[in-house]
Amino acid sequence: MLKTFPAGGGAPIWLDLVSPGPDELKQAEAIVGAPLPSREALSEIESSSRVRARGDVLLMSTPSAAPPVGGEVPGAPIGFILSRDRLATVRYSPLKGFDAVWQRLERGEATVGGGLDVFVELCEEIVDRLADALELLAQELRPLSEAAFHTDDTRGAKAIRSNQLLRTQLRSIGKTGDRLSIIRDALAGLDRVVAYAALQTEAWPNATPLQTRLESVKRDIASLSDYDAQLFNKIQFLLDATVGLIGIAQNDIFKVLTIVSIVGIPPTLVASMYGMNFKTMPEYDWAFGYPYGLAMIALSAAIPVIWFKVKGWF
Repeated sequence: MLKTFPAGGGAPIWLDLVSPGPDELKQAEAIVGAPLPSREALSEIESSSRVRARGDVLLMSTPSAAPPVGGEVPGAPIGFILSRDRLATVRYSPLKGFDAVWQRLERGEATVGGGLDVFVELCEEIVDRLADALELLAQELRPLSEAAFHTDDTRGAKAIRSNQLLRTQLRSIGKTGDRLSIIRDALAGLDRVVAYAALQTEAWPNATPLQTRLESVKRDIASLSDYDAQLFNKIQFLLDATVGLIGIAQNDIFKVLTIVSIVGIPPTLVASMYGMNFKTMPEYDWAFGYPYGLAMIALSAAIPVIWFKVKGWF
């Protein structure tokens, strides 16, 4: 799909291509006057591929942090083709930030005079939405942290439910870490794009006020990167703690199995000894030989249980 602003006649300032087909790419290239990068080119990770110039046209790309839709891969690329006259954007997933900027322009809430104005509007909107995404992740981490460190220890039948809860929390922490890594990639890519655009457009006409806004965007990205690092450390801490709690739960299971196996050894030894049926065993002639054997079995099982209880194993 190809949308142009302003719509109608005249040279457009902004061309927005969403999952464009071959015909739409050709139409946009005719307006821009330069070839547009393919999805494969936008997905390149080298800095020389993410930001480069062809004459006065800047070709920049960054991964998006939008949740994938359908079979889309997370972090679908966004391409910015910026010239002195206009901006062309190429993307392969719906982005609410782009739609919000488009609606503001159509309502006249934002005034743009060229492609650089639109580029700055988009960067500011993307930064705002990345900040909202980080705040949402921080809110989602709070109940996970409380569940890991502020709940009472459970034993008996409740321990099974507790283990299931720990596994659920581990998956939740893993999903949160995946989303945070996508946001981190988007922040790093946007930081590179904004810095490159600010450097390359210093001498452009009427770029001075926009340079101030770009510097503000760079500072916002730096602060979000610091916050992102803090969240990453917290996720890593929660992940280590949850894995440790799962390990403790597994140790409790092995402890129970160890106690059961050790408690069962002495009674087995006593029973096997009196099951040898030798003629010279005097206990066979006792009137109370059978109760005596049962008492020996019970006593040999009780002593290890008492010893483990004194040691605090259960």
